[in-house]
Amino acid sequence: MQTTPGAPPPAAPARGHVLVVDDDPTVAEVVAGYLTGAGYDVARAADGPRALALYAARRPDLAVLDLMLPGMDGFEVCRRMRAHGPVPVIMLTARGDEDDRILGLETGADDYVTKPFSPRELVLRVDSVLRRARAAAAPVAHPALLEGAGLVLDPAARSATCGGRPLGLTLREFDLLAFLLRHPGRVFSREELMREVWGWDFGDLSTVTVHVRRLRGKVEADPARPELIRTVWGVGYRLDLPFEPLTGAPS
Repeated sequence: MQTTPGAPPPAAPARGHVLVVDDDPTVAEVVAGYLTGAGYDVARAADGPRALALYAARRPDLAVLDLMLPGMDGFEVCRRMRAHGPVPVIMLTARGDEDDRILGLETGADDYVTKPFSPRELVLRVDSVLRRARAAAAPVAHPALLEGAGLVLDPAARSATCGGRPLGLTLREFDLLAFLLRHPGRVFSREELMREVWGWDFGDLSTVTVHVRRLRGKVEADPARPELIRTVWGVGYRLDLPFEPLTGAPS
């Protein structure tokens, strides 16, 4: 392809399209500036309705979503976006209360960043969340089914059943259960799970706690007395599969 002498070189393709939703123009400008500098294409919205309009016009690869928005809070914006399909979400808020953090994660946020924050760290988190989301969506050549205790996970189809009943798992819940099924009987700390499942070397460990709790609610007969995903106090979590005798073994 020929170029005009003296013309600037063609722009490299963006690393992804990110929707930044924050009613504080200074914060939105700083976040958008750092993400643009890191190679992302960025759209900005200052409230929920505008965010949803931009989302409908062009589905982002990831949303950085402030919790405290005028009129419609970030929880509701996240719910409405997720109703139209999966999209990675990083919650951004000035509120550091643990209940709010847990609610944000239970709403479906993939990460939660409390103001004040380092813009460079936020970019790293965007990189990490997008990398995991894209890896999960990438086709894999004939992956083996993951089975145990009535659970059947199909990594290619991203589908899961328990006793033949479909499980409605989020992207991260699926990844967590798949990882545990690949390593039954082994204890993992929350730090190890965050690194292996989320791909983070930093972050709020309550993210792991919340996802384990939500996963138990979907796979355990009695989530209050889990028999599959066990807590090993002071260490972490372990997946225990029941003993299944070999077919044809003498009684």
